[in-house]
Amino acid sequence: MKIDLTDTTAGEINKALVKGRRAIGTPAVGMVLTLVIVTDEENAYDALKAANDASREHPSRTLVVIKRVSRGPRDRTSSRLDAEVRVGVEAGTGETVVLRLYGEVADHADSVVLPLLLPDAPVVVWWPVTAPLDPAKDPLGALAQRRVTDTYAAEHPVRELSARADAYEPGDTDLSWTRITPWRSMLAAALDQVTCRVTAVEVEGEEFNPSCELLAMWLADRLDVPVRRSMSSGPGLTAVRMDTSQGPIVLDRADGSLATLTIEGQPARAVALKRRDTAELIAEELRRLDPDDTYASALRYGVERLTTVPEQQPAADAPVAEPEPVEEAAKAPAKKAAAKTAKKAPSRKAAAK
Repeated sequence: MKIDLTDTTAGEINKALVKGRRAIGTPAVGMVLTLVIVTDEENAYDALKAANDASREHPSRTLVVIKRVSRGPRDRTSSRLDAEVRVGVEAGTGETVVLRLYGEVADHADSVVLPLLLPDAPVVVWWPVTAPLDPAKDPLGALAQRRVTDTYAAEHPVRELSARADAYEPGDTDLSWTRITPWRSMLAAALDQVTCRVTAVEVEGEEFNPSCELLAMWLADRLDVPVRRSMSSGPGLTAVRMDTSQGPIVLDRADGSLATLTIEGQPARAVALKRRDTAELIAEELRRLDPDDTYASALRYGVERLTTVPEQQPAADAPVAEPEPVEEAAKAPAKKAAAKTAKKAPSRKAAAK
């Protein structure tokens, strides 16, 4: 069921939610949290689709905040709030409210969202694309126990990691960190199988992928060893090599779905390590709402402490000497013999003396 409201208020939106629940025969509220998505019109569809898929595991009230840019100076002075209320099949297993803010009200989105939050339920704010420099001090971020960003969508992802480290507050997290959860689990399990000492690590992945840097910083922070960050053509993370006192441990994933784990003295084994979609990532983040101390420690290690190795280019072919013409090659022995004869024969002046 979908209800469209034009130039409305938060009170009218709450009435529409109650009306929609009664119309579909579910007057009780069985949702466990409020998910606030702050995005633009271009990325709203993909973000909402991922949130609806995640709501099958975490029934929630989803509030999509879209700040519309006014075209003229007269429109900027007028404020308007349009809403689209979805309940039932169109909203997954929860409720969805799409809020479009015009004019001055766009600068006060928190005052619109606050009356729509579920009472006595956690609040999670997610920025799928452009996130504020300090999410915890953002007016919407201040309402949440958990703040989710995605540095992969930033214009300069690696530089964004440094900004996230400077502004980190308990409750901050990033989907680039969530993407490497299977890698961290697999590497930790591999180290549990052998008794050894790690001496060096190399993390290989595509350029401008913050997940590669985060994995490298996590390994450097936990193992206290030098970590090299090398480049590859991807997709995403492609390999991790750990040099140990018992031989190398290599986790190699060249195709983005199936990886090979190699441990010295053991047969190589294939492991599933596929790249997950956004719905799986956001569902994982909604499972825990407490501060992620491991992420904070890895983030604060610092990107600048990693040793970056550029992607190796194929060596250029050595120049090949051009062959001599056939006639010149045939004359070459005769010329050499004449030169030797000339050196041995005495000159006319010497003979006259």
